[in-house]
Amino acid sequence: MLTPALCLVVQGAKWTMFGDRRFDYRAGQALVVSVEIPSLSQIVAASPGEPYLAVAIVFDLTTMREVLESLDTPPKVDGDVCQGVFVIDIGSQLAACVLRMIRLLDTPQAIGALYPLLMRELCYWLLTGPHGSDIAKMTVASSHTQRVISAVHNLRERFAEPVRVEELATSARLSPSAFHRQFKALTSMTPLQYQKQFRLLEARRLMLSSAMNAETASYKVGYESPSQFSREYSRMFGLAPGRDVAAFRSQVA
Repeated sequence: MLTPALCLVVQGAKWTMFGDRRFDYRAGQALVVSVEIPSLSQIVAASPGEPYLAVAIVFDLTTMREVLESLDTPPKVDGDVCQGVFVIDIGSQLAACVLRMIRLLDTPQAIGALYPLLMRELCYWLLTGPHGSDIAKMTVASSHTQRVISAVHNLRERFAEPVRVEELATSARLSPSAFHRQFKALTSMTPLQYQKQFRLLEARRLMLSSAMNAETASYKVGYESPSQFSREYSRMFGLAPGRDVAAFRSQVA
């Protein structure tokens, strides 16, 4: 479950799936995520000699909003919902800023004083970059994007309950058809796909962290039929629940 963040690859390569969309990114690129969203990922370029290296920086949306308001020429924020996920090339200014962030780990006593300044710099380069408009829409409370994001949060918090799309559309002040279209533009999946993937990821977490069996986990996340849960779990993860959990534990044992 990814949160709004900049996921920058330093070495190697990776792909991440959101619904039916796949994003490939490698060293010198970053995945930008603007909304909490379920995903599947796989590292595709790594070796003992050159391991996969990456850094994920969670966005501070309050700082992002402050920087946006301070710009002399802020990016245009139109009525369309933003791209919820996209890949960017890392320019030299952004790379230097991230490197300074990482180097703060060597001097923990300086993090409190300097990290907020570096976060402001990071927000500046993102807002003034090629995807500045999409970044800005994350912070503008009156935008369609923010209303759809609020509906996403509502769906996430009530993921185990039956939720009607019409109800979510009303909360976003959109017609059902417009809400469905903008939700998919933001998350790369429909509301029902989002709920299903969230349920399956949560069930997997429960089985791995709490030793919960598949049937109990399926009821816990909102399924009424364990057999339906097993079928959908197998389609998402490639193995039936019990076999998947056993395989994961054997790898980390």
